Amino acid sequence: MKKLKIAVIGVGGISEQHIQGYLHNENTEVYALCDINAELLAKKGEKYGVTRLYTDEATMLKELPEIDAVSVCTWNCAHAPCSIMALNAGKDVLCEKPMAMNAKEAEEMIAAAKRNGKKLMVGFVRRFGNDAAIVKDFVDNGSLGEIYYAKASYLRRNGNPGGWFGDKKRSGGGPLIDLGVHVIDLTRYLMGNPKPVSVYGATFTVLGNRKGIKDKVASHTSAGKTDDDICDVEDMATAFVRYDNGAVLSVEASFSLNIKSEVGTIELFGTNGGVKLDPEFELYTQINGYLADVNLNMPTSLSFNGLFQNEIDYFVNAVLTDKDVSDIAEDGLTLMKILDAIYESAETCKEVVL
Repeated sequence: MKKLKIAVIGVGGISEQHIQGYLHNENTEVYALCDINAELLAKKGEKYGVTRLYTDEATMLKELPEIDAVSVCTWNCAHAPCSIMALNAGKDVLCEKPMAMNAKEAEEMIAAAKRNGKKLMVGFVRRFGNDAAIVKDFVDNGSLGEIYYAKASYLRRNGNPGGWFGDKKRSGGGPLIDLGVHVIDLTRYLMGNPKPVSVYGATFTVLGNRKGIKDKVASHTSAGKTDDDICDVEDMATAFVRYDNGAVLSVEASFSLNIKSEVGTIELFGTNGGVKLDPEFELYTQINGYLADVNLNMPTSLSFNGLFQNEIDYFVNAVLTDKDVSDIAEDGLTLMKILDAIYESAETCKEVVL
């Protein structure tokens, strides 16, 4: 079988996961790399033995028509332009989360995919985690019953990544669009993807990138030093999302918050039972008339071993077998509508009806 020729646009941190995923898939080859940073591009090309290196995606797509698919791993502000350009060039696209800067851009991406008859998938990697698979198994077999409430927290005490993450022009926002996007999609996915009907949200810009903190042990400065970086995004965001089936999600996400330690918790509450990932799986239910807390005799916390590989393999299989992944793109659009509504609600101090 002919291997798919893959181009990766944007060779920063997250691209490592995509490149590794393609290298470990027997049906793909990393054919070309593209980034506006020529120095970083050269280093990444040397590291992986890729010689087709471009600093302009339009030139790459014109000179290499044989490319089959593209991974978009750029700044958030370039997700839509790069994806649309690749789709218009006849390439299937896997775009990192968040799908775009806003819902309007997401709609334009979906329109480009439909117009060109190509696949567009959004990198909601948490869906492919071992922990998500366990929870979904319990949801699907009815152990939770009807899920009517969910809580999701992704909180850092001193976790502003710096670099472009703190620059709203490039990122579109702070922890809500970077971290919250993961847990909002994961909870909605596990709840059966209900339609959001209203949102009430609040954001806070108070602590910034904590320039005065001397202890950097707990920081997340993967994108560079925060001391000299722009930081005009929110520190913390919180919201209530109401769905068309009556279920409600409470979500909170932060880069900087005065808490003891980081929090990464997913909770679902149903008529038959509740489940919590914190990070281990625990089921709260009733057995023979007794309230019972159930743990599994196996590892259940999220494992990054194979996490992105599962996502890449899913995308590659979809391309090879012509599997429809438009539902994931539509979920990406729905998520952007939720994020837009949270930011609007935070600005207006009013509920936003979708």
